Amino acid sequence: AEPLLESATAFFNVLVSATGAARPQLLPEWDVLPHQGLSPHSAVSQQRAVAFWRLAASQAPLTIVPIRAAMVRTEEPDYYRQLALSLQVGEEVPFEEVARHLASIGYQRRDPVEMVGEYCVRGGILDVFSPESPRPVRIEFLGDLVESIRLFDVSTQRSVVKTDQCTLLPMLEFPKTPALLAEIRELAARPAAVGEEAEFPGWEFWTPMVRPRTASLASFQKSAITLWLEPQRLVTAAYKLWERLEQEGAAQVCPPERLFLRWDELQREFEHAPQIFLAELALDAPAESLEISTRPTMRFRGNMRVAAAEVRNFIEGGGRAVFFAPARGELERLADIFQEYSIPFQIGSEGEGTSSGYLASRAWQGGGPAGVFLAKGRIRHGTVLSDPALAIFGWEDLFEASEFVARPAERPLGAFSADLADLKPGDLVVHSQHGIGRFLGLREIAQGEGAGEYLLLEYAGGAKLYVPLTRMDLVQRFRGSGDGAPPLDKLGGVTWERTKKRVKARMRDMAEELLKLYAERKLAQGFRFSPDSNWQREFEDAFEFTETPDQLNAIRDIKRDMESDQPMDRLLCGDVGFGKTEVAMRAAFKALGDGRQVAVLAPTTVLAFQHFETFRRRFAPFPVRVEMLSRFVPAKQRAAILEDLSAGKVDILIGTHRLLSKDVQFADLGLLIVDEEQRFGVSHKERLKQLKKNVDVLTMTATPIPRTLHMSLAGLRDMSVIETPPKDRLAIHTVVARFDPALIRAAIEQELSRGGQVYFVHNRVDTIWSRAAEIQQLVPQCRIRVGHGQMGE
Repeated sequence: AEPLLESATAFFNVLVSATGAARPQLLPEWDVLPHQGLSPHSAVSQQRAVAFWRLAASQAPLTIVPIRAAMVRTEEPDYYRQLALSLQVGEEVPFEEVARHLASIGYQRRDPVEMVGEYCVRGGILDVFSPESPRPVRIEFLGDLVESIRLFDVSTQRSVVKTDQCTLLPMLEFPKTPALLAEIRELAARPAAVGEEAEFPGWEFWTPMVRPRTASLASFQKSAITLWLEPQRLVTAAYKLWERLEQEGAAQVCPPERLFLRWDELQREFEHAPQIFLAELALDAPAESLEISTRPTMRFRGNMRVAAAEVRNFIEGGGRAVFFAPARGELERLADIFQEYSIPFQIGSEGEGTSSGYLASRAWQGGGPAGVFLAKGRIRHGTVLSDPALAIFGWEDLFEASEFVARPAERPLGAFSADLADLKPGDLVVHSQHGIGRFLGLREIAQGEGAGEYLLLEYAGGAKLYVPLTRMDLVQRFRGSGDGAPPLDKLGGVTWERTKKRVKARMRDMAEELLKLYAERKLAQGFRFSPDSNWQREFEDAFEFTETPDQLNAIRDIKRDMESDQPMDRLLCGDVGFGKTEVAMRAAFKALGDGRQVAVLAPTTVLAFQHFETFRRRFAPFPVRVEMLSRFVPAKQRAAILEDLSAGKVDILIGTHRLLSKDVQFADLGLLIVDEEQRFGVSHKERLKQLKKNVDVLTMTATPIPRTLHMSLAGLRDMSVIETPPKDRLAIHTVVARFDPALIRAAIEQELSRGGQVYFVHNRVDTIWSRAAEIQQLVPQCRIRVGHGQMGE
C-alpha cells in the first residue's frame, strides 16, 4: 500500500497544482490481530484516526486502503468528525473539558511538549502537538475564553508565530473514556489492580462489545468511485484473513463478526457506488471491459547518452515523456542532463511550493516546444502507453538501483557473561592472575550443607584450577591474533607475570605513539576543501527525507572541519538507522568536489557490500565511480580496480581491511571514512595510523568503546552525536511470551502479509534443522533458509 500511495501522490501533485489542496492518504491496517492480546502500535492508531477524520470531514480526495483495513467495521462519519477539536481565538470553550477530551483521544500529558501526541497544562496555558501540524501550538485561556493561539519551537519552547485557529486531530479512532474502559474491564473480567492503568493491552478490540459498529468505509463517501486493484488477489487475502480469525476461535476477545466484514458483505456495502476493477492480466474479463495497451520502459542503467537518444526519437515520433525524480536535487540534476543534450523540457509541480529559481532558469534555457516533462515524485519504474503515445519514466529506469540495499545491522557489544556462556570444553580462556588455561567444563562441588558450581581450568603440567561462578569476572575467553594456539601457562609460574609486564610496556609505547600521532595531526597542514558548490547543493537536495536537527548539526561540524587547515578527525555517534551514512556520503561528495579520492572502510564483507550498494545508488545521477574491494571480488576485477585507483580513475573505494594492504595505492586520498573502528584488529589499526597523518578522517559508530569515547571527551578527537530518530520511525515492539506455535505462526504470517522478512533465532546448531522443519510445517507457503556459524562460506 505504501508504494501505491507514493505513486498516487506523485501523479496527484502533477495533475492538481492548487496550493494547500488536500492530498492522498493511506488508511493502514492494524499491525496486530484481536486474538494476540496486544494493542495496535501507537503510530498505526494515530494514522488510522487521522485518516478516518479526514474521510469524515471530506478532506481526502484519494484514500488507499489495504483489504484488511477495508474489511473493518466502522462507526458513522459523524462519530469521527467530533473526535477532532477546533479552537478559534475569541471562542469560549470549557477549559477542563478540552484537557479531558485530549486525554480521551490518545494524547499523553508531558512537560515540556516535544513530540506529536503530547499535551501540557500550566495554569491557563495549554501546549499541544497535533498530528500533521508542523509545530506544536500554545493556547492561552482567560477562564474559558481562548485569548491567543501561537505556534512554538520545540527546541527553545518559545512562541514563533500567531494564528487565529487550530485543529487538534485525534490519536485514537475510539475515545477511551473512563466509563468505556470500566465497562470493558468488566466484560473482560480483568479488574484493575491498585495503581494499574485503566486500559490494558488489546482493550481496543473489546469496544464493539460495548458500542456495536454498524457502518463501513462505504458510509463515508457514498458517491465516491471505488477502484479494486487486482480483484482476485483481494478475494484471496480476504478469505485468508477470515481463515486466521476462525482458527483462533476460543482465543477471540469478541466475535470476529463484530469487528470485520466478510468479503460478500463488503461487496454489498459498495454495490451502489461507481466501481472500477483494475487487473494486470485480463483473465475472464467481461465484455464491457476496457484494455489499456502498455509496455515496460527501457532500463538505461545510468547511460544518459542512450536515454537522451531514446527520448529524442520518441518525441520526434509524436510522443511525450514524463520523468519523475524523488527529490528536488535529483530533479535539478535531470534538468542539467537534458540541457546538456539540448532536449527541451518543462518543469512540473514539485508538490511542495513552487519550482526553485534554479529549475525555472534551466527550463527557460531549454527553449522550444517541450515534449519532456520533469516532475517530483517517488515513481520507481514507469511504463509506455501506446494511445496516447506517452512514456512515463521512474528514477530507477534511468539509474541502476539494487534490491539488496539494507541498513547496517546493529552489533552492540555483548555482555561479559554472555561471552562465557558460549564456552565449550577445550576452549582457551585467560585468568587475570594465572594466565592462559584450557576450559574443561563446569563442576559441582559440595560445600558444607550445599553445593557450588565452579569453572574447571587446566594449566601446564595438567594442573587444575577451580574458579567459583561468583568470580567469573576473573576469566574471559582467549582472543589471539595469530593462527596457532599459545602454550598454557604454569600455575604459580612467572611466565604470565612477564607477559603482563611486556604488555604494559607495549601499552605505554602505544600511548606515547598515539599522543605523538595526534600532536603531529594538530601541527600538520591538511587540505582545505572548498565551500559548497552548486553540485553539493544538488546532491543534498536529492535526499528523499527530511534531515533531523542532529544530522544537520553533524553535517555543519564536518564541513567546518573539512574547510579548515587542520586534518579532520571526527567521531560520529548515532544509533542504527539515525542517518550516519547520509552524513558520511555528503562529506564524501564534498571531497570529490575538489578532485580528491574517498576510502570507506568497513569491518565485514557484508557491511562493505551494503555500503557499496547505498553509495552507488546515491551517487548514480553524478559522474562518480564507486568500486568495492573484498575477498569476494574476482582477482582479475580486483587487479583492474587497483590499477584504476592508482591512476585516479576510481573516486570512491569501499572495502574491508583489504583496503589497508600495501598494494592499495590512492592517487590522491582526501577523506577516509571508517565504520565501527573498534572492530578492527591491532595490525589493521597500525596501518590506519599511517593513513591518518594528513588525511581527513570520519569515524562512524553506533557503539563506541570506552577508549574512543575517552579520546573524544579528552579533546584528542572531535565528536558529533545523532540522537534524534528520523520522522515516523516506529519504535521496536517487543513481546515476551511462552513458546506457542500458534503465536509463532501468527507473527510470521503478519510480517509476510506486509511484504517483510522474518529472522528466527535458535540457540543450538545441532537442533536448528529440526526447528526449521517445524516452522515449515507451521507456514508451508514460507521459503525458509538456515544459516549458522559452522557453515562454510
